[in-house]
Amino acid sequence: METTLLDLPGYQVNEYLLVLQPHEDLWNRIMAVKKAFSEKYDCPMALWTKPHITLVNFVQYAIKEEKAVEKMGRIASRNSPFAVVLKDFGSFPTHTIYINISTQTAIVELGKQLREAQALMTLNKDNKPHFLSEPHLTIARKLKPWQYEKGWLEYSNTPFTGMFIADHLLLLKRKVGIKKYEVLKKFELKGEPCTENKGIQLGLFA
Repeated sequence: METTLLDLPGYQVNEYLLVLQPHEDLWNRIMAVKKAFSEKYDCPMALWTKPHITLVNFVQYAIKEEKAVEKMGRIASRNSPFAVVLKDFGSFPTHTIYINISTQTAIVELGKQLREAQALMTLNKDNKPHFLSEPHLTIARKLKPWQYEKGWLEYSNTPFTGMFIADHLLLLKRKVGIKKYEVLKKFELKGEPCTENKGIQLGLFA
């Protein structure tokens, strides 16, 4: 039998997600929202996907993982922790309902910096990295028309507030074709917290 590149260990193709993840209490609150949506609108995927804000997702050969990880780590280390404020719900008609992020500047700037690693995240011309364009935290996606219409009618009038300090990024990984992601790396944001965020941070932990 002929051996192809994909049969060699270093050429295994993996899928990666670089994300921000809320602290445990907020994570649990969001999971409760996702669970309620899943049960009310017969949407198991809402419960399967865990609370996070995606910065970039990409596929790449395992052999290139080390260099990509190193580059992302350098980018993360020069950034400061920042506050992420969640406020009420939004949607992408006609398929996704999410929690709004009202503090987007720092997340968008981080996304721009991560483009420095774009070459290391590009498998080929048909498989390029997808960087965030509108930061959000998904409650449910790939909805059927009736799920979206009824769900959005409810959640567009439902309040939600929350906040966390983003002081690290998580790089998640799974083999292509496998459902569950595993944490590959935690990148600390090592800069000093921005002045405008210090008061928010002190208030959060007071």
